[in-house]
Amino acid sequence: MLAAHAIGIRAADGILDRLGWSTGQALLSHAFFLFLLLLGFTALSWIGLRQGSLRQANALPRRATALREWSVGASVGWAALLLAVLPMMLVGALHPQFLWSAPAWGASALSILALAVAALANEVAFRGFVFRRLIDSVGPTAATLVLSLLYAVLGSLRPNATGLSFFITLIAGILFSLAYLRTRALWLGWGLHFAWAASMAILFGLPAGGVATYSVVIQTGTTGPDWFTGGAYGPEGGLFTIAAFLFAMFLLYKATREFAWDYTHEPIVPGGYPMDVPPPAAHTAMEQQSRPPALVQINPAPSSIADDSPPDGPEA
Repeated sequence: MLAAHAIGIRAADGILDRLGWSTGQALLSHAFFLFLLLLGFTALSWIGLRQGSLRQANALPRRATALREWSVGASVGWAALLLAVLPMMLVGALHPQFLWSAPAWGASALSILALAVAALANEVAFRGFVFRRLIDSVGPTAATLVLSLLYAVLGSLRPNATGLSFFITLIAGILFSLAYLRTRALWLGWGLHFAWAASMAILFGLPAGGVATYSVVIQTGTTGPDWFTGGAYGPEGGLFTIAAFLFAMFLLYKATREFAWDYTHEPIVPGGYPMDVPPPAAHTAMEQQSRPPALVQINPAPSSIADDSPPDGPEA
């Protein structure tokens, strides 16, 4: 993952320098990062398991409910972000500024694409191939804690990270892991991750993970203590985000009952044997051995004295 990330940044910088472009670095670097992750994890799947296509190895199965799963995740992500920033809105701690120029709208579109690709790349990296192999080795609980801790450690290397942001990123890792565990795919977690980041950066103009370059059309300043607003790191460093993520876990669990039933429960296999084919010979022999003996009916003995009396009737 670290090698793919470094190569992605170097490749994006090299292409932009060669073309003389000044925008699109984030989108290109995230795209290269995602591309290398998909190929690398697919190769590891073939080396270790001798099976798995690109979709199967990276938990991106082709299924009829993929778009609906993504939409449910996006709805939960939007609701969680709104809950996280609502206290700041109520006390007037947000001070947005608007830039309505055409270049700003173009840059905002690139930011949306970059956040969508980055969200998928993060899900592939931390909830895809590696997460599934850890689940097979140590179980879902330990795998969730290990990768969520790694996710928080790497998140602490972002600009303006704090101790509180480390703890909140750890909770976020558990939330995204729950999204995979409920569906055994990344569609739900991708929608959740993207809606959370895009709403924060594009709609509210706040820093996303310590990075403020995604906010173009709307740029929002904050006033108040860092534990309340998150400071330069953004809402992911604010205390109310903990409550927002806990609420998102509850909402996600309730909204994915159908998906969990379809994709996580083992199919019910009826017992016995089919009634349209003869039963096994051993079963037939066992039934015959346990069959009770046939009942013998004893008829009453015939009367020894014949009844010679004439039938009732008029006298002769």
